[in-house]
Amino acid sequence: MPNILKTRICSLLNIEFPILQAGMGQVARGRLAAAVSQAGGLGVIGSAYMTAEELRREIHYVRSVTDKPFGVDILFGKVNGEDPVSMRYNREIESLIQVTLEERVPVLISGLGNPVGVIAEAHKRGMVVMSVVGNVRQALKLVREGVDAVIASGCEGGGHVGRIGTMALIPQVVDAVDVPVVAGGGLADGRGLVAALALGAEGIWMGTRFIATEEAFAHQNYKNKIVEIDGEGTVVTRAHSGKPVRMIRNRFTEEWERRSSEIQPYPLQLMNVGERAAILGRVEGDVDHGVLPAGQSSGLIGDIKPAAEVVRDTIREANAVLRRWQCVPFEDESVRSAGDQKFFDCSGEPF
Repeated sequence: MPNILKTRICSLLNIEFPILQAGMGQVARGRLAAAVSQAGGLGVIGSAYMTAEELRREIHYVRSVTDKPFGVDILFGKVNGEDPVSMRYNREIESLIQVTLEERVPVLISGLGNPVGVIAEAHKRGMVVMSVVGNVRQALKLVREGVDAVIASGCEGGGHVGRIGTMALIPQVVDAVDVPVVAGGGLADGRGLVAALALGAEGIWMGTRFIATEEAFAHQNYKNKIVEIDGEGTVVTRAHSGKPVRMIRNRFTEEWERRSSEIQPYPLQLMNVGERAAILGRVEGDVDHGVLPAGQSSGLIGDIKPAAEVVRDTIREANAVLRRWQCVPFEDESVRSAGDQKFFDCSGEPF
């Protein structure tokens, strides 16, 4: 019986398990990425809020801990504008891209925006390029431009989100493109992994579950808040960056609900409001007034544990689900013999 957990994404990225840790800004640093990669998944450094030299140090840290593949996530949402804020933002993004290329990081991921100008150079250096998308149109465009895989992330996820739910989004993207698709948005355990595979995806992109780990660079109050809230404890708002972001509902989100007309376009809101609020919440632990990205999968998370244990538990849970499904027959003879199709049980033998 083939191992269905050994997918194309495992072969493409040279990883053992189809579990990819999302590159969350400020939270996903080298320690977390190294732990996930060493455990057999793909650990990812989130470069947002870093300087070029900080990113280089985090890359070197991962390589000092493990020889396994890892990635860097960059927000490619460069903006047009001659104002000082926009120009500074674009320079910072360019410097992060340059470091990632110079260091020949195995996997480059665009967590936001389009990496089109970087794909060819990354491929020359032997790097895999992946992009996060929120709809079929984005997926088709990026595949035409040469990305090696797409991460289709539903609106249940934390951080920047689109408008389509995971269950509807994944099969649409799978049907539309011929590269591996990784599923994200509201996935936090082995059941989510098996569900994603059933929808045609070849792996999962998990963020919120990895915030609630020992290695995540996040204040303990933030981690505890994820464990504390249920599936209704988050809200989508543009208050953080100017683009829709799902985060934990608190006084910050409630205040900006009243001040929605004052929200500036991306990245001005991010640089003038969101960056400081993110440090307040994620680093300083003010869970009332800070920015705390988290997905609806928070309702599935009941503890804080090592990242390697998250990887192992997810695979263990997925295997348990698959064992429960083993060799379940079709009871309806009319279905069993419908048309010219042959129906197979889990052993691969026809009924």
